[in-house]
Amino acid sequence: MTFEVYKDDITMRLVEEACKILEVSPDVVLKQFGEYFFEFCKRSGYDHMLRTLGGNLFEFIENLDALHSYLSLSYQASTVNPFKEMNAPSFRVEKNDDDTMHLHYYSDRRGLCHIVPGIIGAVAKDFFNSEITMEIVSQMEEEERTGKKEHVVFLVTQKLAFSHQRRSKLSATPQYLANVRRQSEKQLSKEDVEKAMNKIRNKNCHLSVCPVKKKHWDTIRGIVRLGKGKLLRGFEPVYPETLCIDLKTFCNAFPFHIVFDEEIQMVMQNVMFGGFKLRVKQAGVNIQKIVPGLQTVSIRLDQYFTIIHPEVTFTIPSARKFINSQFVLRTKRNMMPESWKSRPMLELRGQMVWMESLQCMLYLASPLLRSLHELEERQMHISDIAPHDVTRDLILLNQQRLAEMELSNQLERKKEELRILSKHLEEEKKKTEALLCAMLPKHVANQLKEGKRVEAGEFKECTVLFSDVVTFTDICSVCEPIQIVFMLNSMYLKFDRLTTVHDVYKVETIGDAYMVVGGVPVPVLSHAERVANFALGMIIAAREVTNPVTGNPIQIRVGLHTGPVLAGVVGEKMPRYCLFGDTVNTASRMESHGLPDKIHLSPSAYWALKDKGFECVDRGEIEVKGKGKMRTYFLAGNLNATDGEIMGRPVRESDSGRESAKSLHESRMDTLQRQGPRGVKSPQSQDRRPTVAMKYSDSPTQPHAKPPSKSHPSIKGLTGKTRDSQSYGSLHSDQQSGDNPYRLTQVSVETAASEPSSSRTRNRLTKSNFCVLL
Repeated sequence: MTFEVYKDDITMRLVEEACKILEVSPDVVLKQFGEYFFEFCKRSGYDHMLRTLGGNLFEFIENLDALHSYLSLSYQASTVNPFKEMNAPSFRVEKNDDDTMHLHYYSDRRGLCHIVPGIIGAVAKDFFNSEITMEIVSQMEEEERTGKKEHVVFLVTQKLAFSHQRRSKLSATPQYLANVRRQSEKQLSKEDVEKAMNKIRNKNCHLSVCPVKKKHWDTIRGIVRLGKGKLLRGFEPVYPETLCIDLKTFCNAFPFHIVFDEEIQMVMQNVMFGGFKLRVKQAGVNIQKIVPGLQTVSIRLDQYFTIIHPEVTFTIPSARKFINSQFVLRTKRNMMPESWKSRPMLELRGQMVWMESLQCMLYLASPLLRSLHELEERQMHISDIAPHDVTRDLILLNQQRLAEMELSNQLERKKEELRILSKHLEEEKKKTEALLCAMLPKHVANQLKEGKRVEAGEFKECTVLFSDVVTFTDICSVCEPIQIVFMLNSMYLKFDRLTTVHDVYKVETIGDAYMVVGGVPVPVLSHAERVANFALGMIIAAREVTNPVTGNPIQIRVGLHTGPVLAGVVGEKMPRYCLFGDTVNTASRMESHGLPDKIHLSPSAYWALKDKGFECVDRGEIEVKGKGKMRTYFLAGNLNATDGEIMGRPVRESDSGRESAKSLHESRMDTLQRQGPRGVKSPQSQDRRPTVAMKYSDSPTQPHAKPPSKSHPSIKGLTGKTRDSQSYGSLHSDQQSGDNPYRLTQVSVETAASEPSSSRTRNRLTKSNFCVLL
């Protein structure tokens, strides 16, 4: 990760593991890492910058510290700054008489010095077409610098060497030819030089007595050039005999320069010892204006300035060792005028020049300013900087870069805001789609979202269910509205859960009326079985809803009818998916002519369920409003499924014994009685158990339904026909009433409430409540 700052112990652990796997020493791994790191820097966009650091290896190493200083300072205004915590090593190089170099490496990270040969070797091979050998001469604790702990000295030997393959690759490139020409020009042997000089002398000896006088520069060219234009020796500058500039002009032209030397002073305090102080002998006009103390003759420079970079002691010998580095000095706050007490301190960046003849050090510097904001903070102006100083252009260019970066940051912030808004919009869109799919069938909702017109569809056969609450009008007249809302919400949440179990479509609810259809909008063959099981689940679920008037479970009426319907979307505002046809009216009549806690079947619904494993009871002929006489039936139960399967509960939660079902029922009744006659169960306390879909013959994930089981023990039901002993109902004892078997539920509850609790009853209740909690 580019912007991650890793701890050094992670690096050393990686090196240790690599050494174990490769069975090599750490210096081999670190050297290989150095070579790869150089390639990584080139691929990361620093190729051009690294190539322009110097014309040879010596100059390249000399300017490495300047590059690190640029990287650490130039990106300080950036929002994401990978170099903010950069703690780069420092390099110092010395040339020897035998064309070797001593490379001084300073770092506060121990054990990483072997990376340097890898990096420097890769640079020499790639940029300067040469090979080097590096040997560690000494490795010691820090002595020269104040901020670095490890000091390693390498002996660098450089030689020009190409492999045969690399020579063949590079031989055809213009860059290779130019490099070879430059190298050959620089490496003329002494013999060639002597031959050229003898040739010139012999030529001069054959000149006429009165030769034509050559111009001065023609003579120079004849001396320094040989044969076909090859340079004989390097450039040698010409210096004037006297300095042609007066002191005042120099101080104005270089307004931030300082000339200082070092003198020894003796201090007497019990003992005598020698000390050094940096004495200012000359300063530029603008630095005098900012630091008025410099106008005083022979003041101490180290009292007014502290050295920031390089991290060495502020003495002339230390400065001479790092003479090729950039020096950054900062003013001391206690020595500045009162007007500067609240401003940031001034920093100067420049080079040190040692004047051997005067035994003085010249510090040529410029203000270290990166933007107009920093210039304004110090209450300085562009005019304070010399016109020839490129710091002016750097400040203006950097200001333009900062403006572009700010614009880029604003765009990034806007992009992030748009991303967050888009994420919120997507979440709201999902909520809207979920709400739309809850109101309409999914395929109908998709057509409406696409702007298509939803055509009405005819379904030749489906099963419609209606249900309502018995004595709902009386309940509303006695109870408060909020109690009615809680009661209906508790009941409808249980019914909605059952629609998922049996995959039936909930059409609508009006007051206490609940309408469901099977086989619409997706036609299925088992529509009647699904709706019948759903109706049985409604009867069971209704026993868990409390009547706020009596405190007993509510009673519902359910009616079913099978037949054709016409279905379609009605309206543009709040569109509804509605069913039309005589089937809907007949199903409503079955509900209104039914009995409490019973499922009323029409003849067509009865024939659709016949031979499907359901227990039906013949009610006989009754007068149905608008239909005349009609032979109807009651649905008593499902012989092939347990109550747990009908309710969609996991297998481990369904009871297999009569006593467990009775204890669970009694525990719920006891809970309702403790709530009081007007107690209402909050919707937040509803059952959060997982839902298990029931298996049907045409279910997409279950190819076949479970066949009727003959192994279930059965007991006598209200009509004398067999009833599954696992039914979750109120038929817990052998004493049953033929007229209204469900009356036993209320009697049992009242008896249980009036009798004192025995230890056995308490144990059952505790066990049942614990099971419900799980």
